[in-house]
This record gives sequence, structure tokens and C-alpha cells, in this order.
Amino acid sequence: MPLQNRVTPFGELVAVPGRGLMMGNRGVLHDDARRIVRPWQVRRWIACVTEFRGRHREVMQPRRYTELFFLDEATALAAGHRPCAECRSADYKRFRDLWISVHGEPADADSMDRVLDVERRDGKQKRTHTAKVATLPDGTFVTSDGAAHLIWRGQFHAWSDTGYRKRRPLLSAGEVEVLTPPSLVALLRAGLPVAVHPTAA
Repeated sequence: MPLQNRVTPFGELVAVPGRGLMMGNRGVLHDDARRIVRPWQVRRWIACVTEFRGRHREVMQPRRYTELFFLDEATALAAGHRPCAECRSADYKRFRDLWISVHGEPADADSMDRVLDVERRDGKQKRTHTAKVATLPDGTFVTSDGAAHLIWRGQFHAWSDTGYRKRRPLLSAGEVEVLTPPSLVALLRAGLPVAVHPTAA
């Protein structure tokens, strides 16, 4: 049985087979039996690479941070995670510099995390916002009929834990419910590079 440590674009932790291309964490979320007991512990939600300097970890060790897995970086951003400053140092610096140019300062990790913490959660629920489709950049996630869809190269791509499934053209007008936090949508619009799963190609 897969562990409940795969993250959806809604920020939910689910037990599904697909591991994905990225790892991350939100603190210690599991008990000694490797059961999820909380959806987050800390405000610092980060997205990491799955390999870094030859380090190896046993997943969900007692009292250690919970290793979370994302299909891709676009999924991690939709859930409200940002690049890790250690294993993704160059990505983090680019993210921070772009944050300064779009949102201004302060732009240290704690300041950015405080903004993201407000934008990604409404109590225990995922916080969403609405926007016109035509204004949303590639890499943004929206929801329709309870499902998550990636906007990528003029199409909606339906998310799954193993890759993107169905595609359909973007609507030319109208508003949608957006999963990716507003500050991150602004960074994507300003040119933040985002890695997506090969199935979106």
C-alpha cells in the first residue's frame, strides 16, 4: 500500500501509487506507525529535488519531517510550496529575486512564507481565488467540477498522480477558480520557470 504522502494540487495528502518528480515537506506530519496525523506542522512549505548530494533517507522515520511527493513543480506551487533554499539554491534565489521585482521587499524566507501561508489556507480548507482564464499564465492550476487542471500551452490538462490525462482547449473568456496562490500566479506571469511532467508535452 502506498503511503499517504503524495500531494495533490489542492494541497491534500493522499495515498496513491504515483511518486512524481519532486519531494518536499511541511514538518512532521506522521506518527510512529507512519500514519498522517496532521496536514501541516510549520509555515515553511518547501519543494525539493528527489536526489541531492547522494543523501538517502528512510521515508517517514519517527519524529523526522514527513517526505512529501509531487507530480511536478507546477503541482507543488499549486499546493502552496516554494523552492527549497538548500537543495534548489539557484531556483530559490531566482524565485526570491523575482518576488522582489513583483511584490517588493521584504523577501526573506520567513516573509515569503507568511504571505503564502495566508494565501494557501482558509482555516483547514484550501483557499482559492477567481480570475479570468485569459489572464492566467502557463503553470497555473485551476479547478473545475472538483478536478484539478493545469494551464499549459493553450490547453487544460487534467491532473492525475501519474501524469496529465485528458486535454481540452482553454476557454477564451470567463472566470475560473484558481488553485495556485495569487502571489505565485504573479510570479509565473512575470516569467518564473516551472517544470511540468513530461505528459503535458
